[in-house]
Amino acid sequence: MKRNFSLLLLLISVFAFSQMEEKKLDELIQNTIKTFDVPGMSVGIVKDGKVIYAKGFGVRSLTTGQKMDENTLVGIASNSKGFTGTALAMLADDGKLSLDDKVTKYIPEFQMYDPYVSQEVTIKDLITHRAGLGLGQGDLMFFPEGGSLSVNDIIHNVRYLKPENPFRTTLDYNNIMFIVAGEVIHRVSGRTWSQFIEERILKPVGMTSSFGSYKNAKAANSLNIIDAHAPVNGKAVAVPHDWNETANAAGGIMSNIKDMTIWAEFLMNGFTAKDGKKLVSDKQIQQLLNLQISTPVALKNSYDSNFGGYGLGWFLTDVKGHKQVYHTGGLIGTVTQFTLIPDMKLGIVVLTNQQSGAAFTAVTNTLKDSYLGYPDRNWLKNYADRTAKMNTDFDKGKKEIFAKSEAFKKDKNTQMKAEQIVGTYKDIWFGDVVISQEGNTFRIFCKNSPRLKGELLPYSSNIMIVKWDDRSYDADAFVNFNFDENGKAQSVKMKPISDITDFSFDFEDLDLKRVK
Repeated sequence: MKRNFSLLLLLISVFAFSQMEEKKLDELIQNTIKTFDVPGMSVGIVKDGKVIYAKGFGVRSLTTGQKMDENTLVGIASNSKGFTGTALAMLADDGKLSLDDKVTKYIPEFQMYDPYVSQEVTIKDLITHRAGLGLGQGDLMFFPEGGSLSVNDIIHNVRYLKPENPFRTTLDYNNIMFIVAGEVIHRVSGRTWSQFIEERILKPVGMTSSFGSYKNAKAANSLNIIDAHAPVNGKAVAVPHDWNETANAAGGIMSNIKDMTIWAEFLMNGFTAKDGKKLVSDKQIQQLLNLQISTPVALKNSYDSNFGGYGLGWFLTDVKGHKQVYHTGGLIGTVTQFTLIPDMKLGIVVLTNQQSGAAFTAVTNTLKDSYLGYPDRNWLKNYADRTAKMNTDFDKGKKEIFAKSEAFKKDKNTQMKAEQIVGTYKDIWFGDVVISQEGNTFRIFCKNSPRLKGELLPYSSNIMIVKWDDRSYDADAFVNFNFDENGKAQSVKMKPISDITDFSFDFEDLDLKRVK
Protein backbone atom coordinates (compact mmCIF):
# COMPACT_ATOMS: atom_id res chain seq x y z
CA MET A 1 0.00 0.00 0.00
CA LYS A 2 2.80 2.38 0.94
CA ARG A 3 4.68 1.43 -2.25
CA ASN A 4 1.60 2.05 -4.41
CA PHE A 5 1.07 5.42 -2.71
CA SER A 6 4.70 6.34 -3.44
CA LEU A 7 4.24 5.32 -7.06
CA LEU A 8 1.10 7.46 -7.25
CA LEU A 9 3.01 10.46 -5.87
CA LEU A 10 5.76 9.86 -8.42
CA LEU A 11 3.28 9.75 -11.29
CA ILE A 12 1.60 12.93 -10.04
CA SER A 13 4.96 14.71 -9.77
CA VAL A 14 6.00 13.60 -13.27
CA PHE A 15 2.68 14.80 -14.68
CA ALA A 16 3.01 18.11 -12.85
CA PHE A 17 6.57 18.56 -14.13
CA SER A 18 5.41 17.84 -17.66
CA GLN A 19 2.64 20.39 -17.36
CA MET A 20 5.02 22.95 -15.89
CA GLU A 21 7.49 22.43 -18.73
CA GLU A 22 4.76 22.91 -21.32
CA LYS A 23 3.69 26.11 -19.61
CA LYS A 24 7.30 27.27 -19.50
CA LEU A 25 7.68 26.61 -23.22
CA ASP A 26 4.43 28.44 -23.96
CA GLU A 27 5.77 31.43 -22.05
CA LEU A 28 9.12 31.28 -23.87
CA ILE A 29 7.40 31.37 -27.26
CA GLN A 30 5.07 34.18 -26.23
CA ASN A 31 8.01 36.21 -24.89
CA THR A 32 9.99 35.48 -28.05
CA ILE A 33 7.34 36.75 -30.44
CA LYS A 34 6.95 39.87 -28.29
CA THR A 35 10.70 40.48 -28.05
CA PHE A 36 11.37 40.16 -31.77
CA ASP A 37 8.06 41.59 -33.03
CA VAL A 38 7.05 38.31 -34.69
CA PRO A 39 3.29 38.31 -35.37
CA GLY A 40 2.98 34.51 -35.38
CA MET A 41 5.02 31.42 -34.60
CA SER A 42 4.31 27.71 -34.50
CA VAL A 43 6.52 25.16 -32.75
CA GLY A 44 6.61 21.38 -32.86
CA ILE A 45 8.63 18.76 -30.95
CA VAL A 46 9.00 15.09 -31.79
CA LYS A 47 10.56 12.81 -29.18
CA ASP A 48 10.90 9.04 -29.22
CA GLY A 49 8.59 8.64 -32.18
CA LYS A 50 5.78 10.81 -30.81
CA VAL A 51 4.68 14.39 -31.31
CA ILE A 52 4.79 15.81 -27.79
CA TYR A 53 4.20 19.46 -28.68
CA ALA A 54 2.55 21.23 -31.63
CA LYS A 55 1.13 24.70 -31.13
CA GLY A 56 0.71 28.03 -32.82
CA PHE A 57 0.95 31.43 -31.16
CA GLY A 58 0.10 34.97 -32.14
CA VAL A 59 -1.61 35.81 -35.42
CA ARG A 60 -1.06 34.52 -38.91
CA SER A 61 -1.73 37.99 -40.30
CA LEU A 62 -1.57 41.47 -38.81
CA THR A 63 -4.06 42.51 -41.49
CA THR A 64 -6.80 40.06 -40.49
CA GLY A 65 -5.83 39.33 -36.88
CA GLN A 66 -6.62 35.64 -37.40
CA LYS A 67 -4.90 33.28 -34.99
CA MET A 68 -1.92 31.13 -35.92
CA ASP A 69 -2.27 27.45 -35.02
CA GLU A 70 -0.64 24.09 -35.74
CA ASN A 71 -2.45 23.89 -39.09
CA THR A 72 -1.40 27.32 -40.41
CA LEU A 73 0.57 27.02 -43.64
CA VAL A 74 3.95 28.74 -43.85
CA GLY A 75 6.49 28.88 -46.66
CA ILE A 76 9.25 26.64 -45.28
CA ALA A 77 11.69 28.21 -47.78
CA SER A 78 15.06 26.45 -47.95
CA ASN A 79 13.86 23.64 -45.71
CA SER A 80 12.49 22.46 -49.07
CA LYS A 81 16.03 21.53 -50.09
CA GLY A 82 15.86 18.33 -48.04
CA PHE A 83 12.85 17.30 -50.13
CA THR A 84 14.81 17.93 -53.35
CA GLY A 85 17.62 15.71 -52.09
CA THR A 86 15.09 13.03 -51.11
CA ALA A 87 13.41 13.19 -54.52
CA LEU A 88 16.72 12.62 -56.30
CA ALA A 89 17.53 9.73 -53.95
CA MET A 90 14.16 8.15 -54.81
CA LEU A 91 14.87 8.48 -58.53
CA ALA A 92 18.24 6.84 -57.91
CA ASP A 93 16.46 3.96 -56.15
CA ASP A 94 14.13 3.75 -59.16
CA GLY A 95 17.16 3.27 -61.40
CA LYS A 96 16.33 6.47 -63.28
CA LEU A 97 19.61 8.21 -62.43
CA SER A 98 22.74 8.10 -60.31
CA LEU A 99 23.66 10.97 -58.02
CA ASP A 100 27.12 10.84 -59.59
CA ASP A 101 25.76 11.27 -63.12
CA LYS A 102 26.88 14.33 -65.02
CA VAL A 103 24.22 17.05 -65.20
CA THR A 104 24.62 17.24 -69.00
CA LYS A 105 23.32 13.67 -69.28
CA TYR A 106 19.86 15.06 -68.45
CA ILE A 107 20.24 18.72 -69.40
CA PRO A 108 22.53 18.64 -72.47
CA GLU A 109 22.47 22.41 -72.90
CA PHE A 110 23.69 23.04 -69.34
CA GLN A 111 26.95 24.97 -69.14
CA MET A 112 28.92 26.66 -66.42
CA TYR A 113 31.47 29.44 -66.85
CA ASP A 114 34.37 26.98 -67.02
CA PRO A 115 34.08 24.41 -69.88
CA TYR A 116 35.80 21.76 -67.76
CA VAL A 117 33.31 22.21 -64.91
CA SER A 118 30.43 22.14 -67.42
CA GLN A 119 31.39 18.60 -68.40
CA GLU A 120 32.27 17.38 -64.90
CA VAL A 121 29.59 18.81 -62.62
CA THR A 122 27.34 16.07 -61.21
CA ILE A 123 23.87 15.96 -59.69
CA LYS A 124 25.55 15.58 -56.31
CA ASP A 125 27.54 18.76 -56.92
CA LEU A 126 24.31 20.67 -57.55
CA ILE A 127 22.86 19.92 -54.12
CA THR A 128 25.99 20.23 -51.99
CA HIS A 129 26.83 23.90 -52.65
CA ARG A 130 30.27 22.94 -53.99
CA ALA A 131 30.00 23.79 -57.69
CA GLY A 132 31.98 27.00 -57.23
CA LEU A 133 29.23 29.64 -57.32
CA GLY A 134 29.33 32.10 -54.44
CA LEU A 135 26.86 32.76 -51.64
CA GLY A 136 23.55 33.67 -53.28
CA GLN A 137 25.23 34.20 -56.63
CA GLY A 138 22.61 34.54 -59.35
CA ASP A 139 19.66 34.80 -56.96
CA LEU A 140 18.49 38.04 -58.56
CA MET A 141 17.29 35.91 -61.47
CA PHE A 142 14.35 34.82 -59.29
CA PHE A 143 14.49 37.04 -56.20
CA PRO A 144 12.43 38.97 -55.25
CA GLU A 145 9.22 37.48 -56.60
CA GLY A 146 7.78 38.74 -59.87
CA GLY A 147 10.74 38.21 -62.16
CA SER A 148 10.21 37.25 -65.79
CA LEU A 149 13.00 34.69 -66.24
CA SER A 150 11.93 31.07 -66.68
CA VAL A 151 13.70 27.96 -65.37
CA ASN A 152 15.19 27.45 -68.83
CA ASP A 153 16.39 31.08 -68.88
CA ILE A 154 18.07 30.58 -65.52
CA ILE A 155 19.72 27.35 -66.63
CA HIS A 156 21.02 29.08 -69.76
CA ASN A 157 22.34 32.05 -67.81
CA VAL A 158 24.36 29.93 -65.36
CA ARG A 159 27.15 29.90 -67.98
CA TYR A 160 27.65 33.64 -67.40
CA LEU A 161 28.13 33.39 -63.62
CA LYS A 162 31.85 33.54 -62.98
CA PRO A 163 32.50 31.24 -59.99
CA GLU A 164 33.91 32.78 -56.84
CA ASN A 165 35.79 29.62 -55.87
CA PRO A 166 37.42 26.61 -57.57
CA PHE A 167 35.19 23.64 -58.31
CA ARG A 168 34.52 21.32 -55.32
CA THR A 169 36.70 23.22 -52.88
CA THR A 170 34.31 25.37 -50.84
CA LEU A 171 30.82 25.22 -49.37
CA ASP A 172 29.13 28.38 -50.65
CA TYR A 173 25.38 28.34 -50.16
CA ASN A 174 23.66 28.72 -53.52
CA ASN A 175 20.04 28.43 -54.66
CA ILE A 176 20.58 28.45 -58.42
CA MET A 177 22.12 24.97 -58.45
CA PHE A 178 19.02 23.60 -56.70
CA ILE A 179 16.87 25.08 -59.46
CA VAL A 180 19.00 23.11 -61.93
CA ALA A 181 18.53 20.00 -59.76
CA GLY A 182 14.77 20.57 -59.84
CA GLU A 183 14.90 20.57 -63.62
CA VAL A 184 16.76 17.23 -63.54
CA ILE A 185 13.83 15.84 -61.53
CA HIS A 186 11.42 17.32 -64.07
CA ARG A 187 13.17 15.83 -67.10
CA VAL A 188 13.77 12.40 -65.56
CA SER A 189 10.32 11.95 -63.98
CA GLY A 190 8.14 13.80 -66.49
CA ARG A 191 6.55 15.73 -63.60
CA THR A 192 7.20 19.27 -62.46
CA TRP A 193 9.20 19.50 -59.25
CA SER A 194 6.11 20.43 -57.21
CA GLN A 195 4.07 17.58 -58.73
CA PHE A 196 6.79 15.06 -57.94
CA ILE A 197 7.14 16.31 -54.37
CA GLU A 198 3.40 16.19 -53.76
CA GLU A 199 2.79 12.79 -55.38
CA ARG A 200 5.92 10.89 -54.36
CA ILE A 201 6.76 12.43 -50.97
CA LEU A 202 4.10 14.60 -49.31
CA LYS A 203 1.12 12.29 -49.82
CA PRO A 204 2.90 8.98 -49.02
CA VAL A 205 4.57 10.48 -45.94
CA GLY A 206 1.20 11.71 -44.69
CA MET A 207 1.79 15.45 -45.07
CA THR A 208 -1.73 15.87 -46.36
CA SER A 209 -2.04 19.60 -45.68
CA SER A 210 1.20 20.57 -47.47
CA PHE A 211 1.85 21.72 -51.02
CA GLY A 212 4.81 21.77 -53.37
CA SER A 213 4.32 25.46 -54.10
CA TYR A 214 2.54 28.60 -52.96
CA LYS A 215 0.63 28.60 -56.24
CA ASN A 216 -0.74 25.10 -55.54
CA ALA A 217 -1.72 26.07 -52.00
CA LYS A 218 -3.65 29.09 -53.24
CA ALA A 219 -5.27 27.08 -56.04
CA ALA A 220 -6.54 24.60 -53.44
CA ASN A 221 -8.23 27.46 -51.57
CA SER A 222 -6.12 26.93 -48.47
CA LEU A 223 -7.43 29.65 -46.20
CA ASN A 224 -5.32 28.97 -43.10
CA ILE A 225 -2.16 30.50 -44.49
CA ILE A 226 0.13 33.24 -43.20
CA ASP A 227 0.79 36.68 -44.49
CA ALA A 228 4.49 37.46 -44.57
CA HIS A 229 5.75 40.28 -42.37
CA ALA A 230 8.91 42.36 -42.41
CA PRO A 231 10.14 45.26 -40.30
CA VAL A 232 9.67 48.67 -41.90
CA ASN A 233 10.88 51.65 -39.88
CA GLY A 234 11.37 49.33 -36.92
CA LYS A 235 7.88 47.79 -36.92
CA ALA A 236 6.63 44.56 -38.53
CA VAL A 237 4.13 45.09 -41.34
CA ALA A 238 2.42 42.70 -43.74
CA VAL A 239 4.25 42.33 -47.07
CA PRO A 240 3.46 40.36 -50.24
CA HIS A 241 4.35 36.67 -50.32
CA ASP A 242 7.77 36.30 -51.86
CA TRP A 243 8.89 33.23 -53.77
CA ASN A 244 9.13 32.81 -57.51
CA GLU A 245 7.70 29.57 -58.90
CA THR A 246 10.92 29.06 -60.88
CA ALA A 247 12.79 28.48 -57.61
CA ASN A 248 10.47 25.93 -55.98
CA ALA A 249 13.20 23.27 -55.86
CA ALA A 250 15.24 25.64 -53.70
CA GLY A 251 12.46 26.75 -51.36
CA GLY A 252 8.86 26.47 -52.54
CA ILE A 253 7.04 24.13 -50.14
CA MET A 254 4.11 25.34 -48.03
CA SER A 255 3.62 23.33 -44.83
CA ASN A 256 2.59 23.59 -41.19
CA ILE A 257 3.75 22.34 -37.81
CA LYS A 258 1.44 19.34 -37.93
CA ASP A 259 2.94 18.10 -41.21
CA MET A 260 6.53 19.11 -40.47
CA THR A 261 6.51 16.99 -37.31
CA ILE A 262 5.29 14.09 -39.50
CA TRP A 263 8.27 14.80 -41.80
CA ALA A 264 10.60 14.73 -38.79
CA GLU A 265 9.17 11.38 -37.65
CA PHE A 266 9.52 9.99 -41.17
CA LEU A 267 13.18 10.97 -41.43
CA MET A 268 14.11 9.64 -38.00
CA ASN A 269 12.24 6.42 -38.73
CA GLY A 270 14.62 5.56 -41.56
CA PHE A 271 12.59 7.41 -44.23
CA THR A 272 9.67 5.08 -43.51
CA ALA A 273 6.09 6.29 -43.80
CA LYS A 274 3.44 5.54 -41.18
CA ASP A 275 2.03 2.74 -43.35
CA GLY A 276 5.39 0.98 -43.07
CA LYS A 277 6.57 1.75 -46.60
CA LYS A 278 10.23 2.69 -46.85
CA LEU A 279 10.55 5.43 -49.48
CA VAL A 280 14.36 5.66 -49.63
CA SER A 281 16.91 2.87 -49.40
CA ASP A 282 19.57 2.80 -46.68
CA LYS A 283 22.21 3.16 -49.41
CA GLN A 284 20.73 6.50 -50.49
CA ILE A 285 20.03 7.67 -46.92
CA GLN A 286 23.72 7.23 -46.23
CA GLN A 287 24.42 9.65 -49.09
CA LEU A 288 21.79 12.15 -47.98
CA LEU A 289 22.81 12.41 -44.34
CA ASN A 290 26.60 12.12 -44.51
CA LEU A 291 29.05 14.94 -45.11
CA GLN A 292 29.69 15.62 -48.78
CA ILE A 293 31.65 18.83 -48.16
CA SER A 294 32.90 20.24 -44.88
CA THR A 295 33.23 23.76 -43.57
CA PRO A 296 35.33 25.05 -40.66
CA VAL A 297 33.76 25.40 -37.21
CA ALA A 298 34.93 27.81 -34.54
CA LEU A 299 37.36 26.29 -32.04
CA LYS A 300 35.12 27.59 -29.27
CA ASN A 301 31.40 27.31 -29.91
CA SER A 302 28.14 26.93 -28.02
CA TYR A 303 27.72 23.19 -28.55
CA ASP A 304 31.31 21.87 -28.50
CA SER A 305 30.96 21.08 -32.20
CA ASN A 306 33.92 19.47 -33.94
CA PHE A 307 32.71 19.33 -37.53
CA GLY A 308 30.29 21.06 -39.85
CA GLY A 309 29.26 20.80 -43.45
CA TYR A 310 26.55 19.76 -45.89
CA GLY A 311 25.04 16.50 -47.03
CA LEU A 312 22.46 16.34 -49.82
CA GLY A 313 20.02 19.09 -48.91
CA TRP A 314 21.00 19.14 -45.22
CA PHE A 315 23.47 20.91 -42.97
CA LEU A 316 25.30 18.54 -40.63
CA THR A 317 27.24 19.08 -37.41
CA ASP A 318 27.73 17.59 -33.95
CA VAL A 319 26.27 19.03 -30.75
CA LYS A 320 27.70 17.82 -27.45
CA GLY A 321 28.70 14.55 -29.09
CA HIS A 322 25.45 13.97 -31.00
CA LYS A 323 25.03 14.25 -34.76
CA GLN A 324 22.67 17.05 -35.76
CA VAL A 325 20.84 17.26 -39.09
CA TYR A 326 19.32 20.66 -39.68
CA HIS A 327 18.37 23.46 -42.03
CA THR A 328 16.91 26.92 -41.98
CA GLY A 329 14.80 28.74 -44.51
CA GLY A 330 14.15 32.37 -45.28
CA LEU A 331 11.88 34.36 -47.56
CA ILE A 332 11.12 38.05 -47.33
CA GLY A 333 8.84 38.09 -44.30
CA THR A 334 9.20 34.42 -43.31
CA VAL A 335 11.91 32.32 -41.64
CA THR A 336 11.86 28.71 -40.48
CA GLN A 337 14.14 26.21 -38.71
CA PHE A 338 14.17 22.40 -38.72
CA THR A 339 16.45 20.42 -36.39
CA LEU A 340 16.95 16.69 -35.86
CA ILE A 341 19.21 14.89 -33.38
CA PRO A 342 18.56 11.36 -34.66
CA ASP A 343 20.28 9.31 -31.95
CA MET A 344 18.21 11.14 -29.33
CA LYS A 345 15.08 10.66 -31.46
CA LEU A 346 14.52 14.40 -31.13
CA GLY A 347 13.08 16.77 -33.70
CA ILE A 348 12.39 20.51 -33.25
CA VAL A 349 10.53 22.63 -35.81
CA VAL A 350 9.93 26.39 -35.66
CA LEU A 351 7.89 28.25 -38.31
CA THR A 352 7.37 32.02 -38.27
CA ASN A 353 5.75 34.78 -40.31
CA GLN A 354 8.49 37.35 -39.76
CA GLN A 355 12.12 37.31 -40.80
CA SER A 356 13.87 37.22 -37.43
CA GLY A 357 16.32 34.34 -37.34
CA ALA A 358 17.12 35.28 -33.75
CA ALA A 359 13.55 34.37 -32.78
CA PHE A 360 13.61 30.81 -34.09
CA THR A 361 17.17 30.24 -32.82
CA ALA A 362 16.28 31.37 -29.30
CA VAL A 363 13.44 28.84 -29.17
CA THR A 364 15.35 25.98 -30.80
CA ASN A 365 18.48 26.43 -28.69
CA THR A 366 16.49 26.62 -25.46
CA LEU A 367 14.69 23.38 -26.31
CA LYS A 368 17.87 21.70 -27.48
CA ASP A 369 19.69 22.67 -24.28
CA SER A 370 16.94 21.16 -22.16
CA TYR A 371 17.46 17.78 -23.82
CA LEU A 372 21.27 17.97 -23.99
CA GLY A 373 21.54 18.81 -20.30
CA TYR A 374 22.90 22.33 -20.52
CA PRO A 375 21.99 24.76 -17.73
CA ASP A 376 19.66 27.60 -18.67
CA ARG A 377 21.72 29.89 -20.90
CA ASN A 378 18.91 32.39 -21.41
CA TRP A 379 19.09 32.34 -25.21
CA LEU A 380 16.17 34.76 -25.46
CA LYS A 381 18.02 37.53 -23.63
CA ASN A 382 21.27 36.60 -25.38
CA TYR A 383 19.77 36.99 -28.84
CA ALA A 384 17.67 39.99 -27.86
CA ASP A 385 20.80 41.82 -26.73
CA ARG A 386 22.73 40.80 -29.84
CA THR A 387 19.90 41.83 -32.14
CA ALA A 388 19.43 45.18 -30.42
CA LYS A 389 23.14 45.98 -30.74
CA MET A 390 23.26 44.77 -34.34
CA ASN A 391 20.22 46.82 -35.32
CA THR A 392 21.61 49.89 -33.58
CA ASP A 393 24.89 49.51 -35.45
CA PHE A 394 23.19 48.92 -38.79
CA ASP A 395 20.80 51.83 -38.30
CA LYS A 396 23.66 54.11 -37.35
CA GLY A 397 25.63 53.10 -40.44
CA LYS A 398 22.68 53.65 -42.76
CA LYS A 399 21.84 57.02 -41.20
CA GLU A 400 25.41 58.18 -41.70
CA ILE A 401 25.30 57.18 -45.37
CA PHE A 402 22.01 58.98 -46.01
CA ALA A 403 23.26 62.01 -44.09
CA LYS A 404 26.25 62.15 -46.40
CA SER A 405 23.87 61.95 -49.35
CA GLU A 406 21.81 64.86 -47.99
CA ALA A 407 24.96 66.93 -47.54
CA PHE A 408 26.15 66.15 -51.06
CA LYS A 409 22.79 67.23 -52.53
CA LYS A 410 23.63 70.81 -51.61
CA ASP A 411 26.54 70.93 -54.04
CA LYS A 412 24.72 70.95 -57.38
CA ASN A 413 27.89 71.56 -59.40
CA THR A 414 29.48 68.20 -58.58
CA GLN A 415 26.37 66.05 -59.04
CA MET A 416 25.91 63.79 -62.04
CA LYS A 417 23.85 65.13 -64.92
CA ALA A 418 21.14 63.33 -66.87
CA GLU A 419 23.19 63.23 -70.07
CA GLN A 420 25.90 61.36 -68.18
CA ILE A 421 23.91 58.52 -66.63
CA VAL A 422 20.43 58.19 -68.17
CA GLY A 423 20.20 55.10 -70.36
CA THR A 424 19.95 51.32 -70.42
CA TYR A 425 22.60 49.10 -68.87
CA LYS A 426 22.74 45.34 -69.34
CA ASP A 427 24.12 42.51 -67.26
CA ILE A 428 24.49 39.37 -69.32
CA TRP A 429 22.69 37.09 -66.84
CA PHE A 430 20.33 39.57 -65.16
CA GLY A 431 19.19 41.63 -68.12
CA ASP A 432 18.44 45.33 -68.63
CA VAL A 433 18.51 47.98 -65.94
CA VAL A 434 17.08 51.35 -66.96
CA ILE A 435 18.07 54.66 -65.41
CA SER A 436 15.69 57.49 -66.23
CA GLN A 437 14.96 61.04 -65.18
CA GLU A 438 11.52 61.93 -63.83
CA GLY A 439 11.27 65.62 -63.04
CA ASN A 440 14.13 66.48 -60.73
CA THR A 441 14.80 62.89 -59.67
CA PHE A 442 16.54 59.89 -61.17
CA ARG A 443 14.92 56.48 -61.15
CA ILE A 444 16.18 52.93 -61.63
CA PHE A 445 14.13 49.99 -62.93
CA CYS A 446 15.13 46.35 -63.45
CA LYS A 447 13.25 44.94 -66.46
CA ASN A 448 13.47 41.26 -65.53
CA SER A 449 12.71 41.97 -61.87
CA PRO A 450 10.02 44.67 -61.97
CA ARG A 451 9.61 44.91 -58.19
CA LEU A 452 13.18 46.20 -58.06
CA LYS A 453 12.61 49.87 -58.74
CA GLY A 454 13.53 52.96 -56.81
CA GLU A 455 14.93 56.45 -56.56
CA LEU A 456 18.58 57.31 -57.11
CA LEU A 457 20.06 59.72 -54.59
CA PRO A 458 23.38 61.54 -55.08
CA TYR A 459 26.22 60.38 -52.83
CA SER A 460 29.49 61.46 -54.49
CA SER A 461 30.79 62.57 -57.87
CA ASN A 462 30.53 59.00 -59.25
CA ILE A 463 28.27 57.14 -56.79
CA MET A 464 24.53 57.25 -56.17
CA ILE A 465 22.34 55.33 -53.73
CA VAL A 466 19.32 53.39 -54.91
CA LYS A 467 16.52 53.70 -52.38
CA TRP A 468 14.11 50.92 -53.33
CA ASP A 469 10.40 51.75 -53.34
CA ASP A 470 9.63 48.60 -51.34
CA ARG A 471 11.07 49.50 -47.94
CA SER A 472 10.67 45.93 -46.60
CA TYR A 473 13.67 44.85 -48.69
CA ASP A 474 16.25 46.67 -46.52
CA ALA A 475 18.51 46.40 -49.57
CA ASP A 476 19.43 49.95 -50.55
CA ALA A 477 22.63 49.89 -52.57
CA PHE A 478 25.50 51.98 -53.85
CA VAL A 479 25.44 52.48 -57.63
CA ASN A 480 28.98 53.16 -58.79
CA PHE A 481 29.31 54.66 -62.29
CA ASN A 482 32.42 54.32 -64.45
CA PHE A 483 32.78 57.21 -66.91
CA ASP A 484 34.59 57.49 -70.24
CA GLU A 485 36.84 60.39 -71.23
CA ASN A 486 33.77 62.44 -72.19
CA GLY A 487 32.16 62.03 -68.79
CA LYS A 488 29.48 59.57 -69.95
CA ALA A 489 28.82 56.47 -67.84
CA GLN A 490 29.79 53.27 -69.62
CA SER A 491 29.35 50.73 -66.84
CA VAL A 492 27.88 50.32 -63.37
CA LYS A 493 28.76 48.24 -60.32
CA MET A 494 26.48 47.87 -57.30
CA LYS A 495 26.89 46.98 -53.64
CA PRO A 496 24.47 47.00 -50.66
CA ILE A 497 25.04 49.89 -48.30
CA SER A 498 24.61 47.62 -45.26
CA ASP A 499 25.55 44.09 -44.24
CA ILE A 500 21.99 43.57 -43.03
CA THR A 501 20.87 43.10 -46.66
CA ASP A 502 19.85 39.53 -47.52
CA PHE A 503 22.55 37.74 -49.54
CA SER A 504 20.01 36.93 -52.27
CA PHE A 505 20.16 40.58 -53.29
CA ASP A 506 23.48 39.74 -54.96
CA PHE A 507 24.05 43.18 -56.48
CA GLU A 508 27.84 42.71 -56.21
CA ASP A 509 27.66 39.99 -58.87
CA LEU A 510 26.20 42.34 -61.48
CA ASP A 511 28.42 43.79 -64.21
CA LEU A 512 26.23 46.33 -65.96
CA LYS A 513 27.38 47.72 -69.31
CA ARG A 514 25.74 50.59 -71.18
CA VAL A 515 23.80 49.39 -74.24
CA LYS A 516 21.72 52.50 -74.92
